[in-house]
Amino acid sequence: MPPISDKHFVLATDLDGTFLGGTRADRRALYDWVETHRATVGLVFVSGRDPEFIHQLCGSGDVPWPDYVIGDVGTTIAQVAPDRTIAPIDTLEQLIATRWGDAGGAVRAALDGAAGLTLQATEFRYRVSYHYDPASYDPAITAQIEAMGFDVLISDNRYLDVLPKGVSKGPSLLRFLDHTGVAQAQVLAAGDTLNDLSMLVAGTPAVAVGGSEQPLLNALPDTPQIYRATGIGTAGIFEAISHFNLHPTPERV
Repeated sequence: MPPISDKHFVLATDLDGTFLGGTRADRRALYDWVETHRATVGLVFVSGRDPEFIHQLCGSGDVPWPDYVIGDVGTTIAQVAPDRTIAPIDTLEQLIATRWGDAGGAVRAALDGAAGLTLQATEFRYRVSYHYDPASYDPAITAQIEAMGFDVLISDNRYLDVLPKGVSKGPSLLRFLDHTGVAQAQVLAAGDTLNDLSMLVAGTPAVAVGGSEQPLLNALPDTPQIYRATGIGTAGIFEAISHFNLHPTPERV
């Protein structure tokens, strides 16, 4: 199989609501198309999900294995090995690790008991994640976190992530493309929630799939580089591949 830089087209896609969205028939059509064209199509998951989730998801056999994973809202950048292990790319993660340091404990302590935030059970390497209740959340908490030197990302109106400064899906995707030699023009970035914003405005052809949350649609600039699909999830990805003429696709009816 050729390296990803030699592939005609690379799909860099969010998972929930995007690559995992749409009808069963639409998902199957896209997944089968990807598998049939692995020689010319690269697949990168750019997700808030962690490698363990992706390993379980793809290990079920229902979802294609990606070539690479940009996970944990951009704080993990990893390659999928032939034995299906997901191995971090140290040269790309070094900057992320340096910016985060050993901040997890300090962030959790600072936000302990904060209104509107419930700590997620999983401890991630370079982020702290919460379930978020907008009705009771105090916006002053955002300023508190930023004063500590970190970024705050709210998505789907129910998740809040504390991230290393300047690290999110978009910047990590661009660093990955530069590292692997993939031209931005051959990439489609696909997403549906606000944590996909930095990826959709990073400069590649991009699509907000049908069913995207309104805050994302409101935040997206009006530019030909960003397509707003009508098809939900995987149908919207197919729609955008055809719209940008990135790779021949089957006729959709």
